[in-house]
Amino acid sequence: MASVVVRSVTKTYRRGQRPITALQDVSFEMSQGEVALLVGPSGSGKTTLLNLIAALDYPDRGEIIVGGSEITRLSRSAAARYRNEQVGFIFQSYNLLPQLTALENILLPMLPKRRLDRRRAVELLDAVGLGDRVGHRPSELSGGEQQRVAIARAVANEPAIILADEPTGNLDDDNAHKVAGVLSSACRERGKSLILVTHNREMIRPVDRVFAIREGSLTAIESVLAS
Repeated sequence: MASVVVRSVTKTYRRGQRPITALQDVSFEMSQGEVALLVGPSGSGKTTLLNLIAALDYPDRGEIIVGGSEITRLSRSAAARYRNEQVGFIFQSYNLLPQLTALENILLPMLPKRRLDRRRAVELLDAVGLGDRVGHRPSELSGGEQQRVAIARAVANEPAIILADEPTGNLDDDNAHKVAGVLSSACRERGKSLILVTHNREMIRPVDRVFAIREGSLTAIESVLAS
């Protein structure tokens, strides 16, 4: 499990000669095992913040501490190791490899550890309701089923933190709520910290915190009593 501390983080990109501030002096904390929503309009900096917490990018200023370790100064190789060992990332577009089966997609993150635990991968598919889809490729699965495979893949290495970037954005309402429920249950049952980017505050209940962001600045932090 991992706590997350974000301190005075600023990130600026360049579009031609014009600087674009994606994040401006963002600070917040969340405890290990908490479920948090990151809400805000499109282009407000939500995905940029997730990328920084995953060490896929680096801030211009500020620091990010996950599980007591600062991750903003990691080398590329150390950042890759950190992501594989401590972070599960769930993308809106699923990012499953089309040539692999559902089972093989879940086994994929285990390769760097050289411990392919087929039994665990099958158990994870069972946990997300896809025990009968082990040998199916992504093209043979619905959008909701693909996203559930992506959730199982994200927790395959027992990461301390799950980062979900609008994981239900491509789904209809029924599948979106099912996927959100599976994701929330998977994190709570395994004691994982979860940060989920969404436009819909009601997508997952209960949650512990809501972070609202607009035009790169954190505008509100709400502590929510989980019930």
